[in-house]
Amino acid sequence: MTVQIISRDGEPEYAVLPWGEYQALMQAAGRQEHAEPAAAQPVDARKPSLEQLQALREAKGLSPEALARSVGISPHYLAMIERGERRPDAAILRSLAWTLGLEGWS
Repeated sequence: MTVQIISRDGEPEYAVLPWGEYQALMQAAGRQEHAEPAAAQPVDARKPSLEQLQALREAKGLSPEALARSVGISPHYLAMIERGERRPDAAILRSLAWTLGLEGWS
């Protein structure tokens, strides 16, 4: 298996592997929910999109309630942001970025 480890501040943060190997791992785990990836869009790795908020929160192991509490918003409002129903103001974006350890949201 070919795995690339990406670290931040000396700690492993991401593991990257070829798509075929990822699919094989998912199949071995009995999970088939991931289809072929959409057409690749250029992404600034330091500035994830707001659409990735739920995945970023889950990757940090935070519950919606814990993230909302640390940012100073209600879990209901956080859920609406994660679903794309609301666009948070700059102060909330900065707080989300700080809590999640991200750069680039302002």
